[in-house]
Amino acid sequence: MTPGERAPDPREARSPADFLARLQALKDWSGLTYRELAARAEAHGDVLPCSTVANMLTRPTLPREELLTVFARACGLPPEELETWRTVRGRLAGRRPHPAGDPDPADLAHPTDPMHSTDPEDPTDGAGAGGEAGPAGSVETGGRTESGAAVAPGDGTAAGDVSGVPAWPGEPGAGAAGGSGARSRIRRTVVAAVALAGLVLAGVSVVAVLRDGRGGHPPHMVTAPAVGDVRIRVSGTDHCLGERRGARTGQIHQVPCAGAGVPLYSLEETGGGRWRIVSDHPDYGPGCSGIPSGGRIPGAAFEDSECGDPSRVESFTLEAYGTPVQGFRIVPAGSATPGSCVTVVGDRSAAWARLAQAPCAPDAAGQLFDFDRRD
Repeated sequence: MTPGERAPDPREARSPADFLARLQALKDWSGLTYRELAARAEAHGDVLPCSTVANMLTRPTLPREELLTVFARACGLPPEELETWRTVRGRLAGRRPHPAGDPDPADLAHPTDPMHSTDPEDPTDGAGAGGEAGPAGSVETGGRTESGAAVAPGDGTAAGDVSGVPAWPGEPGAGAAGGSGARSRIRRTVVAAVALAGLVLAGVSVVAVLRDGRGGHPPHMVTAPAVGDVRIRVSGTDHCLGERRGARTGQIHQVPCAGAGVPLYSLEETGGGRWRIVSDHPDYGPGCSGIPSGGRIPGAAFEDSECGDPSRVESFTLEAYGTPVQGFRIVPAGSATPGSCVTVVGDRSAAWARLAQAPCAPDAAGQLFDFDRRD
């Protein structure tokens, strides 16, 4: 809810579909997620399951007046505005003509487009959707180094050289008496220099691997996705996916695998090579991982919430990357932002870095996952 911003006016509604669109706009205006609405209702002594709100906003029929009252109160409407919503609902339910004195939608100062809103994230969980730059444009070496052979000497010999040893370019006294001994000393010096350069290149390679995040850990076998209980690991690290206990946003972070377990995850196949990531939270119960608002907002959070919300992307393809396979990308299926992958954003080496939708990077940095079997 933006300070000073007026709540949507239900008097614009001319049909049940219009009324439901205003209800969605009211939820967006409140700035609350399904979980937060449920908590608000509970604080008022009401009961408002998250799944009930999701069903109410997607059904083509008007909600019951009792449900409307609980929902609007949880959104933060004052009593006088709540009464307006009940009156408009009653008019639409009775199919009475719209009163001539009500304002025309075109004359209202604050039209609301419910198709361009999303649930904000909990401020304690970091920046909101789009608040951090994604991985686009980042370049990581992946520990790969270029190797080249030492420059070979020419195959000719200097004039007068009867030793059969080729002369290095610029070598003083080539072909002179005693030149073979000088050439031997130079050759030993060059070999030593090449060996030293090799050691330096090897050290640079190790540093690159460590900096890329795939070094410094014991070798770990990549585990392909399979139906059943899993622990989702960020490939090549000791971080696994999880939530912050006590937060209601459902925002997914990378956390140390040793402490992961809120929630527990499992995989379900949904057909056509697609998967659902199912969560089991100790406080909120079963749910699904997904991208809000159909994925149409770049940088949208990867989060856990109740399954079956039609506004969320809850189906994914799990695509192998690399030869041999280095890990699996989690690609939102049918996202309104094509070419997106679930990505660790921010400081990828740090615990509690959040996950979000971001452009699939050519090197898949921060976008590869293993699906370890969970006992």
